[in-house]
Amino acid sequence: MTRLTLRPLLTACLLACMGSTLAADGPGHADTGLLGFTSQGAAAQKSLEQRFDALLDPADQREWLKQMSSAPNQVGSPHDKANAEFMLAKFKEWGWDAHIETFNVLYPTPKKVALELKGPHPYTAKLHEPAVAGDATSGIKDGVLPPYNVYGGDGDVSAPLVYVNYGMPDDYKDLARRGIDVRGKIVIARYGAGWRGLKPKLAQEHGAVGCLIYSDPHEDGYAAGDTYPQGGWRPEDGVQRGSVADMQQYPGDPLTPGIGSTDSAKRLSLSEAKTILKIPVLPISYADATPLLKSLSGPVAPGGWRGSLPITYHMGPSTAPVHLTVQSDWGQKPVYDVIATLKGSTEPDRWIVRGNHHDGWVFGAWDPLAGNVALLAEAKAIGALYKQGWRPQRTLVYASWDGEEAGLLGSTEWAETHAEELQQKAVLYLNSDTNSRGFLDAGGSHSYQHLVNEVAAGVSDPETKGSVLERMRAHMMVSGAAKDAKPEAKEAAKLAAAGGDLPISALGSGSDYSAFLEHLGIASLDLGFSGEEDNEGVYHSAYDSFDHYVRFGDPDFQYGVALSKVAGHIVLRTADATVLPMRFDDFSDTLNRYVEQLHQLVADMRKDTEQQHQLLDKHAYALVSDPTRPLLAPERDSDVPEIKLAPLDDAARKLRKSAQAFEAAYSQREAAGFNLPAAQQQQVNALMGQMEQSLTSAAGLPARPWFRHMIYAPGMLTGYGVKTVPGVREAIEGRRWEEANQYAQTTAKTLDGYRQQLDKITAMLKKS
Repeated sequence: MTRLTLRPLLTACLLACMGSTLAADGPGHADTGLLGFTSQGAAAQKSLEQRFDALLDPADQREWLKQMSSAPNQVGSPHDKANAEFMLAKFKEWGWDAHIETFNVLYPTPKKVALELKGPHPYTAKLHEPAVAGDATSGIKDGVLPPYNVYGGDGDVSAPLVYVNYGMPDDYKDLARRGIDVRGKIVIARYGAGWRGLKPKLAQEHGAVGCLIYSDPHEDGYAAGDTYPQGGWRPEDGVQRGSVADMQQYPGDPLTPGIGSTDSAKRLSLSEAKTILKIPVLPISYADATPLLKSLSGPVAPGGWRGSLPITYHMGPSTAPVHLTVQSDWGQKPVYDVIATLKGSTEPDRWIVRGNHHDGWVFGAWDPLAGNVALLAEAKAIGALYKQGWRPQRTLVYASWDGEEAGLLGSTEWAETHAEELQQKAVLYLNSDTNSRGFLDAGGSHSYQHLVNEVAAGVSDPETKGSVLERMRAHMMVSGAAKDAKPEAKEAAKLAAAGGDLPISALGSGSDYSAFLEHLGIASLDLGFSGEEDNEGVYHSAYDSFDHYVRFGDPDFQYGVALSKVAGHIVLRTADATVLPMRFDDFSDTLNRYVEQLHQLVADMRKDTEQQHQLLDKHAYALVSDPTRPLLAPERDSDVPEIKLAPLDDAARKLRKSAQAFEAAYSQREAAGFNLPAAQQQQVNALMGQMEQSLTSAAGLPARPWFRHMIYAPGMLTGYGVKTVPGVREAIEGRRWEEANQYAQTTAKTLDGYRQQLDKITAMLKKS
């Protein structure tokens, strides 16, 4: 679900989050080679991981991917259920205690979709994806839903068309400056620059009666590379499906926010569901978009609005109306979560949860099955180790989620159903989604940052034979050395060259970690390889197929094996470490950078506001406006008052001292071989595993209480993209000054609670 939009956002966040590098083993840590293990335990663990690696076979992943992507795989399809049953049988064969957990969720499917341009040059949109030579599944029509956007509204509307570029907030400001109003109009937006669900949401808020979203070849078609089947990029009839639910309110079943969609759950009515849009929405290809865009009159679009179609881009409105029809079946459908467990031998009530989803928009070879088969390979290898006599110290829970594409349905409903038990027992949720050739993308809770670095340093990159970590480092260095590199990329290159840990990015949303991290406060990681494939052009289309993947994704499945190694080693180490492999100074360092960014944000906004006011007062905008192409001055921004960030400064400073004290106590215990009594050791691990929960607030974030994490959240106006310290940052960006001051205090109080729990752990480590 995530990769097309999320990867550049993750990269930007990774670069923005760069700060001072850390020594590879951290201050005060004895060099055992593995965090959380004694020297003897580290040697045994490395031997176990070598045995695990030897059990991974790329032929398995190829076979499973071909089978699981051989038929339409969306929620409610027969093949979706068959895949769940196939995995259930495999888990049981490999020695896991496995079952399918079913939830019935609201899942609308189209009964009728139609789009036509009226007037002197009429056009009826094709709204389907034809077969492609050499792609065995592209000709399958039985069971394939037409391209649509789930959780958009029903409607039958006729209205003039207006082009809104990417359909983001600044685009509507540009329209207003040109005197163009979308009220009562149908808007057409191109994919990119923000999550798809924001485009119809903002259109609806501005009074539009319908929304079309098309894929411009500038983003993922012929401007990016050769189109399918010659190359991997989006052909002219390819359509990106996807959810447009307002997931910034809450993910999961729109009718059961905060509770699992069990048979006994109390459900909202459709009119009460906050995440369902009111206007009809439809995704279309650039072949279908071209006649519509040609029909537009009005001002020529500014340079940043122009895509790569061979037309002059106008903003509209159109001289002829567009007729849009979307009618849906608003029934419930089952989602099938496959849950497999291996019980821990010494700490069974500490859980490591590993997940990837298995539903696709059509066949879903890259998204998500390439990641799902890597998960299956891990489970097969771990099952073999189990049969050979190895037992994990902590319980392993492997999950293949259903319904992720529509809005994280399966994972959210399962997490909400088992919320109390998960908050008591889960110490890590490890997610993956898409996977292909390239560089490791890693994001998540910064308390696990060093573990990710440690594992990545020990896994070989399939192409270069260097370590995965060093290839990541080289990628940062080369990117930062480019002539057009941004300042943050250049700074990242310097830090990467200095050695030490590479920072992981913060997580927003767009995949199954959301309920675990941002609702329940369970420390989470998200992993996957990318950067060298040509898969993005078939994202969420019928061409995301096995044949496409083996040509343009990971032909030899070597990066599937690499993902299994990285994820599997993290799972095994977290399961067997004497003390959980977490480092809280990494989080403290990251938090300090986030607070510094808030100070800089306020300073930049104040400077920009003062400059705008000067230009307005001098009537500069009016003087430079071309009378033949009138451009109104922007609305006057409000003054930036003093923002009281001192509580955050104080909380971050105190946390830094507590983190240093923890590191010192941890180092002493590590040097002594973690000689804690069993009960005390388990208590330390229990508190460490629940540290992330102390970063949550029961009241949640402003206007969206489902999101409880005070440090990581998807942005209200970025969709998947993360906002760090979101209560404060988004209030500042939205010029809600009192709210910013309020959440500076709220977040500081939350951080104080986190620090106090860390102090308790430190005291336990010091206790003789």
